[in-house]
Amino acid sequence: MNILKRAQQPTSKFFKTLRNIGLALAAVSGAILTAPISLPAAVISAAGYLAVAGSVLSAVSQITTEKEVETTP
Repeated sequence: MNILKRAQQPTSKFFKTLRNIGLALAAVSGAILTAPISLPAAVISAAGYLAVAGSVLSAVSQITTEKEVETTP
């Protein structure tokens, strides 16, 4: 199964929740990174790491599918 077919398959509830958490992390970190005020370097650095972590979490959760059990007669 290629990556496009995997992304179109149904995702379990657990991974949907993880995907949404990852999207929220990426959104919050994006807001921090683009803030018009000056923030400490540690906050900017942490926001960059959160953006990467949220993006990876969302991508991995999206391509995780529910495995259909095949029964053999």
